[in-house]
Amino acid sequence: MSDDYIDINRQAWNRKLESHLESEFYNLKDFMAGASSLNAIELDLFGDINAKSLLHLQCHFGQDTLSLARMGAKTTGVDLSDAAIAAAQNLNEELGLNSQFIACDLYSLEEHLDEQFDRVFSSYGTIGWLPDLDRWAQLIARYLKPGGEFIFAEFHPVLWMYDSQFQKIEYSYFNRERIEEIESGTYANKEANIEYKTISWNHDLAEVISALLKAGLKLELFQEFDYSPYACFANLVEVEKGKFQIKGLEGKMPMVYALKMSKA
Repeated sequence: MSDDYIDINRQAWNRKLESHLESEFYNLKDFMAGASSLNAIELDLFGDINAKSLLHLQCHFGQDTLSLARMGAKTTGVDLSDAAIAAAQNLNEELGLNSQFIACDLYSLEEHLDEQFDRVFSSYGTIGWLPDLDRWAQLIARYLKPGGEFIFAEFHPVLWMYDSQFQKIEYSYFNRERIEEIESGTYANKEANIEYKTISWNHDLAEVISALLKAGLKLELFQEFDYSPYACFANLVEVEKGKFQIKGLEGKMPMVYALKMSKA
């Protein structure tokens, strides 16, 4: 499989960064003043993480990583975007935290990190950038200590079947081909004056869970939610504070799923 997607997607995320740091979506001002970037969906799965070691995969510029550090975890964040990791390191220093950050393609993580963790975490818009979930799951198992837990929250694959306006089914539910797109703006700032190419893949639920089971993990909890905690799609309505659904499809389709898996 060609690795051209790595450089293409790194460039895309590097281009998005400035608008994300300035956006109301990420609300960096309140975050720096102490607000958490985490949602109830994932917080309910974590429980007490004080003094626990935690690896955060595909962490963007580190808000969730640093929010978890504020909760007492010893955190390490990893992301493809070198620009995002540089921003994460700056935030870590400004906040006086001790999180570590690594800039690398996820599949090359073993070249940069050799330890195990009490928790591995990944969330929201992450696995679509990865072509091979078996390799992803194997890395998660490799980095978990015995008895450790993988916490995962992700947008439901049903969402990725639709066109950007949720007017028609455009893509397969199943992982049948890589999806190449030219995009403008960003989910955090749709008016941002940037354009970039992306390469992604759809991953159905069976593919995700089967990969993790094959890697030797045990499913402890699986949940589906009829809302998104983020207003990052088109044609959304806020049905409750912090809960967004697609206009015309309110309550009729899953938008997020979450799971907890453990390592024996």
